[in-house]
Amino acid sequence: MSDTAPTLPAVGSIPPDFSLRDHFGADAVLSEFADRSPVALVFFPLAFTNVCAGELCELRDRLGLFEAAGVEVFGISVDPVATLRAFADAESIPFRLLSDFWPHGEVATRYGAFDPARGTALRATVLVNNSGRVASTFWSPRGEPRDLATYEKALATL
Repeated sequence: MSDTAPTLPAVGSIPPDFSLRDHFGADAVLSEFADRSPVALVFFPLAFTNVCAGELCELRDRLGLFEAAGVEVFGISVDPVATLRAFADAESIPFRLLSDFWPHGEVATRYGAFDPARGTALRATVLVNNSGRVASTFWSPRGEPRDLATYEKALATL
């Protein structure tokens, strides 16, 4: 995968619905959040890797930014549920981590956030407003964390 921009859902569009299991084994269905709360879909390559752990721990430490905006954060990777549970426990991640393990990377693919050469999600974020439409999208190249200021700017679009 080159570091060219992924084709994420267009701002204003209705993003693909999905149902994924979280790290506790509970289902998370995107459409159930419409009219309830905005959602930040934070795709990340793999649990227990340095950049991903750093990014998600920064979100953990700054979760108040999301809570103040009423935004539910979902981390999404191709890791199995058990791996995400161990990762969440090890890093004290308070938000839901969703497993796109099987069919492998299907949700990330539907969002234009999958790297088939590596078999992992890209480092991409899709912010969905409480009307169920894409409010903002952004990404960073492999090995580079997303900047917290970009999240702040995206949250301001709500």
